[in-house]
Amino acid sequence: MADDKMNVLGEKTEGVVDQGIGRVKDAVGGLTGDMGMQAEGKVDQLAGMARQEFADLYEENEGRIERAVTFVRERPLFSLAIAGVVGTIMGLIFIPRRKG
Repeated sequence: MADDKMNVLGEKTEGVVDQGIGRVKDAVGGLTGDMGMQAEGKVDQLAGMARQEFADLYEENEGRIERAVTFVRERPLFSLAIAGVVGTIMGLIFIPRRKG
């Protein structure tokens, strides 16, 4: 569990670093007229933002996954019944019926 938290923190940190490097490249490219470096800086900024967003989503949904696993462990028969009902409903909705 602690390893996962450290990975999330590491991803967020790397995202911030990527954004910072991207801003520097963007600024240097703008000052020197190097459009390639400027574009690379913008890509790095977007990659950093995406990395941070992914880490946030993972962290946000981690609790939900843990609650679901706990629910299944505490109530295995009820969980199986829920899965059966959902599967039956999906089968009725998505499997075409034969006309007889």
